[in-house]
Amino acid sequence: MTNYGQELLRFRMELLYSGNSYYIERVAKLEDALADVPKQLHLELMGDGEIDFDWALVIRDVLMQRSAETKLITQARSTLKNGSVLVWLLGDQRIIREDARVFFRRANYSEPAATSEKVWDNDVMEYVDSFSEADPEEASLARVLQLINEYLPVQELVGRIIDVPTLRQFGLIENEKLDALLTSAFRPAHEADTAVVRSQSEKSPDSQSQTQLPKQIQK
Repeated sequence: MTNYGQELLRFRMELLYSGNSYYIERVAKLEDALADVPKQLHLELMGDGEIDFDWALVIRDVLMQRSAETKLITQARSTLKNGSVLVWLLGDQRIIREDARVFFRRANYSEPAATSEKVWDNDVMEYVDSFSEADPEEASLARVLQLINEYLPVQELVGRIIDVPTLRQFGLIENEKLDALLTSAFRPAHEADTAVVRSQSEKSPDSQSQTQLPKQIQK
């Protein structure tokens, strides 16, 4: 992590297959970095693994609590899978390696129906195969997919390899209008009001330059 006078903080998150202790440490450091309220936080994702579903939700929770003054830039230097996809999508501005890919699998989980049946019986203590019960990891993946669906149509793309041109079609990268919208959503209220006034002023006829081209040669 490099500090450039609070103008820009670069923060790297490794994508690991098994990194519980690593993410415990990195999440704590991420909270410290955001507490300094940098103007921009550049979050780099790199590695051949992925962020565990539950850790992706934890990282999302931390990022969503950042100051409105901090712009989040997420950069994927590697292919993204499952929970890593969600973390990348959270950026106000997103960057991805041109030949990288995005993938998220289907969750083997459905919400349990409400029941009044007893789940614990002291008189009948029988062994139950853990795989016959709901898997918390799959529940976390289901939540991750719900959140990804706010950016991409999960039902259409789940289980498919998504390339950069497809991400571009959905306006997730290199889209100035979307970037401006996302940035304004996290901008402090007084700054947002100033931006609106400035935009209206620029569109006003009185603000146009007196050196415009003659009408007959304008297109």
